[in-house]
Amino acid sequence: MRTRVILLLLIAAFLMHSGMYAPSASEDTQEDFEVMAHEQRTYGKPNPDAPRQLSQFAFLIGKWRCDSKVKGKDGVFETHPATWTGRYILDGYVIADEFRQMGPGGELIQLGQNYRSFDTDKNAWVMKWHDALASTWLDLGPEELGGVLIDDTSITFMHYVPERLAGKLFPPHTLFRLTFSDISENHFTWRAEISTDGEETWDEVQVIEAYRMKD
Repeated sequence: MRTRVILLLLIAAFLMHSGMYAPSASEDTQEDFEVMAHEQRTYGKPNPDAPRQLSQFAFLIGKWRCDSKVKGKDGVFETHPATWTGRYILDGYVIADEFRQMGPGGELIQLGQNYRSFDTDKNAWVMKWHDALASTWLDLGPEELGGVLIDDTSITFMHYVPERLAGKLFPPHTLFRLTFSDISENHFTWRAEISTDGEETWDEVQVIEAYRMKD
């Protein structure tokens, strides 16, 4: 009898250690699977044949609540509510992330979408911003401005001043530098700076703090 009890205890210990008997782990796995399935239905998924570099902007996938601080003409920053939503599109070969920002009275003051894909032949990102309210396109991180620079802590790229703003809100030769930093599963920071003197000095004009929203 004693030998039988010891044998049963050994079998139970083996099952628990091997994970064959782990109800809580099984429940967690099912919950994780359901969350993943929901996200794929809502936000798509990367194509297995898509360039591996696409994962560098995968942190944008999902929906984000944003606090957008914008510098006014008087030099004072005002905070506006905004949302940022990223999805895989075109069979998972492209990331499209929409940004919308509201004014003090709840009116829509900025709406557009970024399109991000990677050209493996040129080993370079191809990114464009479509301003929905102005019906204009803008190249982000063009090769003549250094392309997209990515390291362990940040993603940085530049673009020229949009034509409709040149000479109005900004001098015609203004350059914009955009930086993603403090990137984690539930937060990232986006910063916009401008230079009007050929990159000698930079002035911060907008900072967005993004926080992941639960569906």
